[in-house]
Formats: sequence, structure tokens, C-alpha cells
Amino acid sequence: MYFLTGWPRRLLCPLRSEEEPFHIQPSSHRFYFAVLSETQLSIWYSRPSVLIVSYIESAKAATQFGFYQKAEWKPDDSMIAVATAKGYILLFDVLGGGDDKYLYEPVYPKGSPRVKINPGYKEEQGAPALSLEMKKPVDLESPITSLQSLQEDLLVCTADGYLHVLHWDGLGSNGRKAICLTTIPFSLDLQTARGGPSLDLEGVYIRCMEYGMTLDGFAVVLSDGRLGFITPLSNTITADQLQGVWAADVTDGTCVAVNNKYRLMAFGCASGSVLVYMIDTTTGSMQLSHKLELTPKHYPDIYNKTGPVKLICWSPDYSVAMVTWECGGLSLWSVFGAHLICTLGEDFAYRSDGTKKDPIKISSMSWGAEGYHLWVLPNKPERRRQEEQPHDQEVEMETLPPSPSFLQAGILQFHFIKSTLTVNPCTSNQEQVLLHGEDRLYLTCGDPTQVHSTCDTHPHTHLHPRDGSPLQHPPNPNSSLSQGLSTLLGHKHWHIVQIHSTYLESNWPIRFAAIDTAGQYMAVAGRRGFAHYSLFTRKWKLFGNITQEQNMTVTGGLAWWNDFVVVACYSFIDQQEQLRLYLRSSNLDNAFASVTKLHSDTLLLNVFRDMIILFRADCSICLYSIEKRNDSPNPLASVELLQEVSMSRYIPHPALVVSVTLTSVRTETGITLKAQQQACTAESIMLNLAGQLIMLQRDRSGPQVREKETPANSKKLLPFCPPVVLAQCVENVWTTCRSNRKKRHLLEALWLSCGEAGMKVWLPLFPRDHRKPHSFLSRRIMLPFHINIYPLAVLFEDALVLGATNETVLYDGLQGSSEPLEALFPYCTVERTSQIYLHHILRQLLVRNLGEQALMLAQSCASLPYFPHVMELMVHVVLEEEATSREPIPDPLLPTVAKFITEFPLFLQTIVHCARKTEYALWNYLFAAVGNPKDLFEECLMAQDLDTAASYLIILQNMEVPAVSRQHATLLFNTALEQGKWDLCRHMIRFLKAIGSGEMETPPPTPSTQEPSSTGGFEFFRHRSISLSQSADSIAVGKFNLQKTLSMPTGPSVKGRDVECAENMYIDMMLWRHARHLLEQVRLRDLGCFSAQLGFELIGWLCRERNRVARVDDFVSALKKLHKDFLWPFPVIPVGSLSSPLRNGRCRTVLSTRLLKSQSADSLLNSDMDTAPPQATPSNHIWLDGIGQRSKDMDTASSAPSNQNSPQTYDAFLSLLTNKVEEYSIGSATDLTETSSVVDGDWTMVDENSSTLSLSQAELEHISMELANKGPHKSQVQLRYLLHIFMEAGCLEWCVVIGLILRDASVIKQVISFLDSPEVPPETVQSVQNGLLAVDAWASTDCQGYKPFLNLIQPQLQQLMESTAEQVQPEAFQPISPNSKLGGSEGLGGTPLTRPEDSRGVVSPLGLALPSLEPAGGFSRPPSEDCPAEQTEEQGEEEGAYDCTLS
Repeated sequence: MYFLTGWPRRLLCPLRSEEEPFHIQPSSHRFYFAVLSETQLSIWYSRPSVLIVSYIESAKAATQFGFYQKAEWKPDDSMIAVATAKGYILLFDVLGGGDDKYLYEPVYPKGSPRVKINPGYKEEQGAPALSLEMKKPVDLESPITSLQSLQEDLLVCTADGYLHVLHWDGLGSNGRKAICLTTIPFSLDLQTARGGPSLDLEGVYIRCMEYGMTLDGFAVVLSDGRLGFITPLSNTITADQLQGVWAADVTDGTCVAVNNKYRLMAFGCASGSVLVYMIDTTTGSMQLSHKLELTPKHYPDIYNKTGPVKLICWSPDYSVAMVTWECGGLSLWSVFGAHLICTLGEDFAYRSDGTKKDPIKISSMSWGAEGYHLWVLPNKPERRRQEEQPHDQEVEMETLPPSPSFLQAGILQFHFIKSTLTVNPCTSNQEQVLLHGEDRLYLTCGDPTQVHSTCDTHPHTHLHPRDGSPLQHPPNPNSSLSQGLSTLLGHKHWHIVQIHSTYLESNWPIRFAAIDTAGQYMAVAGRRGFAHYSLFTRKWKLFGNITQEQNMTVTGGLAWWNDFVVVACYSFIDQQEQLRLYLRSSNLDNAFASVTKLHSDTLLLNVFRDMIILFRADCSICLYSIEKRNDSPNPLASVELLQEVSMSRYIPHPALVVSVTLTSVRTETGITLKAQQQACTAESIMLNLAGQLIMLQRDRSGPQVREKETPANSKKLLPFCPPVVLAQCVENVWTTCRSNRKKRHLLEALWLSCGEAGMKVWLPLFPRDHRKPHSFLSRRIMLPFHINIYPLAVLFEDALVLGATNETVLYDGLQGSSEPLEALFPYCTVERTSQIYLHHILRQLLVRNLGEQALMLAQSCASLPYFPHVMELMVHVVLEEEATSREPIPDPLLPTVAKFITEFPLFLQTIVHCARKTEYALWNYLFAAVGNPKDLFEECLMAQDLDTAASYLIILQNMEVPAVSRQHATLLFNTALEQGKWDLCRHMIRFLKAIGSGEMETPPPTPSTQEPSSTGGFEFFRHRSISLSQSADSIAVGKFNLQKTLSMPTGPSVKGRDVECAENMYIDMMLWRHARHLLEQVRLRDLGCFSAQLGFELIGWLCRERNRVARVDDFVSALKKLHKDFLWPFPVIPVGSLSSPLRNGRCRTVLSTRLLKSQSADSLLNSDMDTAPPQATPSNHIWLDGIGQRSKDMDTASSAPSNQNSPQTYDAFLSLLTNKVEEYSIGSATDLTETSSVVDGDWTMVDENSSTLSLSQAELEHISMELANKGPHKSQVQLRYLLHIFMEAGCLEWCVVIGLILRDASVIKQVISFLDSPEVPPETVQSVQNGLLAVDAWASTDCQGYKPFLNLIQPQLQQLMESTAEQVQPEAFQPISPNSKLGGSEGLGGTPLTRPEDSRGVVSPLGLALPSLEPAGGFSRPPSEDCPAEQTEEQGEEEGAYDCTLS
């Protein structure tokens, strides 16, 4: 199809003249254009677009003849007839200037290969010099209304009702006859011609007339607005041999254009619509085929204000028509009414600020060669208005050279690119979208990255000089304007291939193009020869011998067969038609071609598998087989004639055949043939005869010969049955020779594009499960459907249609008194489009009660990525149609569609997505058909599809009372909590709150920033310093009061606040219940994730539950569960654990440095802890660098050594050095998580002075054993975090369990020292004691690996057994507390440095370990599967530190 591209170009006439051109007429091949102004006849050449010659009438002759009005060329371009206002016909001879006369010649640079061209080919490149000579004028004595050229005659219609037939040559009085219109009998059809009603033609004349070669007659518009068709009954045109038919009920005709390829007559009407008529072959009457008119849907403000149709122009290949109206504007339609472009709307009609432009009014227009250009003459007032100049400038202008606007204002040239299907509809072109402009190809294959690079390597793909702007002052190429344009105008994902200029300049215009099936190779054919291009090498191949190129012309088209280009051509040397195959890989030369002589001119060519099908000018079809022969050094293809089929009985004129295709399509699918055999054989011929699709299939009614019995070479092809008409108004046909058992429906179907009627598919129907087919079920069915794009290719397996569409880019850069073309017209680009069609077909099948077929088809496509979208579309389209229909629908389709979708697992998802994209008013209708949303919601929950269930909640919220939606939301919230879908949980919390606020009568209040909530309650605690000496109860009370004060109403909506509090309470209750459930099941890891993801205040909650659910009943089973949960290995006994060489402090220090980045964070804990002094080497402090640098109260003096000696060790966070474990073992959980991003860094961070130290065998064994006893690094960080949480909350039993799994003696030590406090209930002390004894007993029998550690903490256990309930003296705490800010201080920025000045005063015993509140922000998210450790580090910084001071 045709697409507008770039800006139009204005051609200015070099001759100064006051006259405006108003009529343009092309010669037969459209290389020359005759342009008329009032007393001037000019001839323009097409490429280059230049003026060749002008004939200016003398003033005396102009007064005698009157002004020029119309022109017509003789078919051989040797004469021009011009009609004048006073009834004269002036004839001009067009004389060539001899061999050597050229107006313009190409100039080649030195060294160019084209200089050596034979002189005979020169005329192809320059504009020839012509001259005009007037012959004797002919006076017809009446104003002339229409001119029409025939082969030997010129027909002239005059206003006195006569039709004059003049001979081109003998233009004396002898060669002239006049026929009066009243003598021609007109009737409604030819059968009733003699006796039927006849028109009264008194005083009527022919206003407009055009001859139709294939119709063999004249389409006429009479002066009273009636439409008619006049047929000569014999070869000569005489009065008694003419017969007319007229169209009923039309009286407002204005103009006419005839389409010879499709036998159509397009009549323009005063109403603004175009009526397209065809001639009924049986009765000879005029029948309305379709209308071309603007619809109110797309052009609401202009569709009825266009005025009468002024001109209609069919393109040279007759595939599109251009229409213009009296009020201006251009509109392009495909032959059967698909609307492609209109300049009366969108960017063509409006400027970027929304003001309306005046549409350009057109006085005459004509298509250029091959339809690449449209030459347009704007109306006179249009030009005058554009070029009005202020009077005061005229004086200056005379001294200056004449500016372009003072020249004769020009011709506008619009540029088009078109689909190859319009002229060369071969099979491979149908699977790829290939468009060609006059000098480039656009194709859609290749991936987008290649496409971009193509655009970069060809700057001309953005703004070609010829598409460029004809601005008076070309912009500076470096200015931002031109850069902006180049980015704006790049084509989106087209692969653009520039046609080789050497080939183009001598063979313009390009007439045929073809692409191979894989989309990698293209071939083009111009006036002579052809050339081909490879996307892979990015190179063109041209004929090496230019004589060979110039001695052939491609007549029937091009196609690809494997590696061969198949060409139907005429050879000037042999003077005969030939079929040639050229191998792509060898040089382009006749020596490498296989040539077959043909007996008649070829009009069309196509390839199917290994067969070539030709349609010839004698209306016969020839089938050839092709075979590749490898016997010679250059592989050739051998071609053999298989069959000839004469079609002359069915085809009135060979030019009417639009396309011919071999297919494997049959009507009786699967009956006489096996499926595999059927997909491979050429079963039928599809012929598009002037829009009628005709099918000839092989006649299998005779005796069938089995394949095995016939020798291969004597296989005789079956004859064809008489033709059957499948469809009308067909523009394109798509079929494939591939086969696929799974997608038989799509691959064995036939796809048709039918203009305004959309598309049709001829779909095969298969019996299910190989049952015998129903006798009443037809084998195939034709289904129509509408799509929004013009189809150019069909992807069969993918159920997609590809197309292209025109897009526009506005450019208002230059505005002023004279608007340039760029401001009048937007820049046009062509963009690729695609559309899904599967839902249309499924729907059509369901309408026809073919649900079983629809199901088979849908199941074959269920794996397509957009299949869910297809289902949604189907429901949506049917719902919109039926729910908005004004009349009741007797047989609604929606229940059928709903039932159909339930066959697929996507059912629930499809319905809810469709509902959410549809307006609320239609929901009742939808759910009446598909079922109650409550039931569907429950189905989602049962199927564990929580996201879909959440979508149903939104529907329930709108359709049900709040109580119902809350009940369902609670169900979903609990399920989401259980499954750990945290995003969904967060949404549900928000949703439940929204329901709560929605229940109030008053609108929901604006929440204050400080309002506590389950996700945001910790904001209040940022930057607060919590004193650890307060008792747990007092803090809990404080928190409660805080809640109360914060939720006091700030305005009148007291009830709103209460509801909100109740809502928060309701959500908190659910969260507490879930936390309790997790803790009861010893799912600590899930508890940690839950707390981090939902901002749950774990410490506060644990404080409340300290003596209830946060107890450990069975230490052994809890320990086992933690091992399993955190993937932590049970310890094994190290061989040399008691006589370890690691007692040596120096050795230990080096080791800790070596293992700085390993995962063995505290692998040395089992060794003796008290040997090394605190400051043994600076490396003891390395781990502080990463975590302590941001601390506000970091001691700079003590940090100095670590900063000097350990550069870039920010990730060394976990090499827990054995010397000072007591200091920080309470667990700076966030310290550990803050920098846990890089675990396995390089191992080269050992101090230089100790890197020479080598390890003994025993040491290595010990280290490897320790490594084996550790769990994953992530688990370790999580356990430390949990340890910290439980310690803060005072859940000492859990601290013991985690201390055991981490085998961290200091934790046990610390907890046992806390147990002496009077605030600890005696049952907790008892529980810890019993638990440790139980673990000891279990370790002795089942897990010996724990024994060394239990032995290590034996003294503490002993101390616990002996302790009494009396108050322990504060001195007991001295070894632990004085030099460390414990508890929360390490939570964010605290550092366990030695701070002697902090050890002032006495610690109240249990305040240290039992702060009852943990602000959730402090430990916002421990590393878990959902939260990589890097995030934690950043969050730590944001949250700000809070200090827990010891007082």
C-alpha cells in the first residue's frame, strides 16, 4: 500500500510569468508532464524534475482561440492536444532534439567507472531536449468539456451535447465525425436496452468522461449529475453502435476515474463521497461496489463539510485512489475502500498550538512514474495569498535579483513509498513487510540493534536531500535545529537500504522488488536489468557487463527460490520472452544463468516450494518444476515445464489478473489426502481476477494412482477442476507452504485482505480426535473480521498481522506572513504496526456454534506470550457491545465466551483483568455471565493465586458492602502472611485501612505526619535516646501513652480518628496473631523476615509476650529447628581441639587477618579467649573501619591505628577476633549487616610483616574443621540480628538457644549473669537451667559436636546451678559492662571501643538487657532473601542513630 513520506517538494518554474498553472497531464509512461497555464504549455521531465520546453501563445492567437483549458497526450507521446476556451483543439507535435541534444547531462568525477559507458545509454540519465510545434487548429464551435485519447482517435465532448471523434493524424475535416448524445439509447441494463425506460437527454451534455480499456467503454458524468457508462457494440465508434446504461438514484455526479485493473468506475459526488461502481457481467448494469467517504467517527468536524469531490486519481498500478474536494485536502484510499491517509485531520489540519490551518486547495493533480510521486497544482488564490508582499518592498525588489517567490509559483511533489505487494505479489513478499520508495527499500527484518546501526551508517536515512526542506535559507547543519530534525525523523525500526545509485541512474524507476523468505536478500528491477542486495554483507550486486543489463527488461516480476533469483524478462537481443534463474552467490552475469524460452509475454510470476507458476498474456497458466544441479562447477537450476492450463474462457482481459498463487489449500480437508501429503503438494491455484478470488483445484474425481506404483519420472499431474469464486473485493491473499501438526488451523488457512471490509480467513475445520466428520459440517468456513491497520504480512504461527501506518511530526519553526511548506504540512514518517487477530476468529467461531473448533484453535495457540491478552480482548469486545446495546440481544454471546474461557487456566485472571479495564457500570452484566465475584475470589484463594485474588478484592470493594470486603481482605491478608508475600501484605494493610476510612460518613481526614501505624510507628523514635536504666514496664506504659496522645483528634472528626485507631488495632491484632503463630512453630527466620518486611515492632511485641509465647518449652527441638531453618550444620568434633596450636596469640592474630574476608566469621571462638592482650596488633581493629566510621561518638584516638594500617577494609566486618569477644558479642546486629555486601573479596589483605608466616598441618585441619562447622554467611548475620532482638526484649531463653547454635560462649556467659537479677522470674531461670541440661544430655547421646562447646561453658552452667535468688552485687558485672556501650548502642553507629570514661556509676542490674521497646526503624531490615545486604547499609544511615546510655 501507499504511504506518504517526508515533506512535499516545491518545483519552481524558471520562467517569470503572471499566469498560474492550473492543469497537469502525464504522458502514457509518466516520464513527461504537460502543464497548462492560460496561454502557456510547458513540458516537465520526471527525473530530474525540470522544465524542458515552454510554448507561449502570442497575444493575437490568444484572443482568437481563448485561454487554454485541458490537454491530452497521444499514446506514443508524439503529440499533445490542447482544448481552448473558444472551442478550438490545438495540436502540437513533440519533436525530439536528435541524438546529441540534452538539456541536462550527468557530470561524473574523474576516475568514475560510469565514464566508460557506451554513448547509446546516455539518454537514460539526462533530461532530453524537446521542442513543440503547433499544427493546424480545429474549431469545434462549442465549449469543450472533456478530452479523451484513444489509440488512433481523440474523443472530444462539447457543451452542445455532441461527442466528436477526431483522428490524431488526419485532423482535417475528413477525419471527423460527431455523435449527438440524444441518439445514444440509455437504460438501466443492457437486457432491457431496447424496450426499457430511457433517459431524456435533451439539452444534456457530457461533463466528464474517461475511457476504460478493460471495461471496453466510457464512464461518463452528464451535466445533470447523472452517471452513465457507454459501450461501443462494435470496434468502431459510430452513433448507431453505442449503447448506454445509467446508475439509478444518483443525480449529483461531478467527476469520474476508471480503474482498468479492477474494472471499477469511481464517480465523485457533490455530497463529498465517491461512489465506486462495477459492471455486472451478466446484465451489463452498473452496480454499486462500495463508497469512499470520511466517517464521522474519525473526522467529526469535517466529514460533511468537504464540499463536492473535485478530482479522483488512480495510481499507475491501480491499487489506490487519491481524492480531493472543492474545500481542499487530499485523501488516499485502497482500491476496495480501506482508508490510508487524509490531510483534513490531525497534524495536517492543526498547528501545534491547536489553531486550524486552511487546507490546501488543488486545481489539478497527477501521479508520477510508478506512483512514487504525486504532482499537485495548488489553486490560484492559494498561491496569491502565500506570496503577497507589502507594497513598500516592491521598489527595493526591482534592484535585487528576482526572489524565488516572484517566479511562477510551483508544482508540489508529494513523495510516497509503497508495498511490493501492489506490483509484485509473490509469496516471499507476503511473509515479510517490504516497502520501496523511488530510491530505497524499507524492510522489517533483523533485530532492532542492527536497525539502529543501519540508520547510523546511512545519514541519508534521516533526512534525504530530496525529502529535505525547500527552505529559502537552508539551516546551518551545525545548528541545534538540524540535529533535532535528524533525531525526530529517524524511522522507527525500519531497516532502510539505499538502492545502488549506479543502477538507479540508468534504470530509474524501480518497478519490481522482492525479498527472500528469510528476509536476508532483496532484488530490485528497474527499466532494464536488475540488481540484488545482501543484508549480511551490506553490498549490492550489479551486472558486470552493462550491455547484458541493458539488453533485458523484467516484465513479469521477480521472486526468490532458495539461492536463485527467478526473473521473467524480455531479451532485446533474442527478441523473446525468457525465464531466467541467476545464482545469488556467483557474479551477476548471463554466463551463470539458466535460461528457458517462453512462448508468450509473462505478466505474473510466483514460486511455491520447487515450482514456478507463470501467468501469461494469452491468459494461460504454466507450471514449471525447478531443480538445483550441482554437476557443473557453477551450480545451475534446471527448469522443466509440468503443465499448462488455459484460462481464456474465464478471463476477459489478461491485465485484470492481480495475482496468481499456488497453494496446498483444498476444500475437502483431510478426506482424500493425508495431512502431511496435503501440506506439501500444490493442490490448487488461487487467481485474483479484478478482486474476485478464483480457485482451481486439482480434479481427484478420476481413478487415483498410488504413488508407489508410478516411477518418479513419469508422474503425470492431475488436471484442474473448473474455477470456483471464493470471495469478492480481494486486494491481497496470504498462504503458506509450511506445515505444523500443532497449528493446522492457522497454517492451512487462507488469509484475504478486502479493503474496507477488513480481513477474511478461509479456515479449515477438522473433526475432533479423528472421528468421522459430520456430513453436514462443511470442510472450510469463511470468517470476516475487522482490524485497525492495513495488513501487509501475516505471521501464521504467531497469529499476528503486520502492517505500516503513516505518522506525522509537526514542525512550526518558521511562521510569518508567507508560511513555508514545512509549516503547512507535517513531516510524514512510516511506522511499523502489528495486530492480534486470534480473538476475532475465536469469536466468529463461537457465534457460529463451532465451539469445539474454537477450542482446538485456542489450545494450539495457548503457548503464545500474548494469549492471555487475546482472551481479555475477546471478553472485553463482546462485553462492550452487548452491555451498551440499546435493544435487548436475543442470543447474547457473553455466556458462551465465559464458558469457553473456563476451559483455560487463565480464566480467573482474564475475567478480573477485563473487569478492571472496563467501566464500573458494565460489571453487573459481566458477573451475571461469569459468576459471583465472591465465588471467583474464593477459587483464587484455593488455587493459591493471591495476586489475582487481590484484584478481585477491588471489585468486591466496589460491588459489596464494606463488611464483606473486609472479611475477604482479612482472609487474603492471612494467606499472604502465611505464604510470605510481603508486597501483597503491604498492599493489604493499606487496603484494610482504606476500607476503614471508607466506612465513615465524613470524608477520611488527612493523616498527620506523626500518626503511628503498623508500618510507620517507628518514625517517632528516630534520634531519641532511650535510657536503658528504665524498667521495662515504664517504657511500655510510655509507649501506650504516646499512642494515645498521638491519636487524639486534631479537628472535629473525632469519629474518623476512632475508626482509624480501631482499624490500626484490627491490623495490629492480625500481625500479632501471625507473629505468635510463627514463634510457636519455632519459625525464627520467617519471624525475622516478617518483622523486617512489614516494619513490625518485634522488640515491643516480644517484651509483652516475654513470659507468654516467647518462652522456649523444649530447647533441644528448638535447636534442631534452628539448624534446619538456617541451613546450619551440626558441629563435628575437631581432631586437635584441646591441644590446639592456636593458643599462641601471634598466630591467632595473623589468622584473623588472613580470614578477614572469608566466611569463617568467628571460626576461632573455641580457642582460649583470654591470652592475647586487647591491643595485640592494630589488625584487631580492622573490622571496626567499616562499621564505626559514621558513629557520632567514635573515639578518634583509638580509631587512628586502625585507619592507618587497614586501608579499604570496609567489608571486613565479620572476622570476629577472639581477643575481645566479650565486648561486642551481645550482638551489634546491624553493625554486622551494614556492610555485608562483599563477602568473598580478595585474599591479599594480610599485613606485610606477617605474610611470610606458614601454617602447620594441624592448624590447617583445625581451620577447615571450623569452616565445616559454620552455616552460610547470610544465616549467621540473621542469627546475630535475632540474638540482638531477643537480648533487647529480654527473652533470655531464646538468647541461650541462639548462643548455642552460634557456639558463642560470651552470649551464654552474659545471659547467665543476667539470670541472677531479681527481675527475672524464677521460672525463666529454671527453664534455662533445665534447657541447658537437656541439651547437654542430647549432645552426649546424639550430637557429640556440641560437647567441646558445652565443656567450655561448664563454669557458667555450674554458677547457674549454685546461684540463689538473693541480690547479686554490682561488681559481678564489672568484667562485661564498663568499657562498652551495650545494648542498642551498636545498633547503628555505636562502636565497641574501649571507653573508660563511660564506666561511671553503677549499672542497675537488668536494665541492660531488657529495654522493652525496639524501634522498628533501628533494625529496619535484616538481610534476608528479599533484602540484599547492600540495602541494609543505606537504610542504617538514613534511620539515624539512637543512643542507649548507661546511667
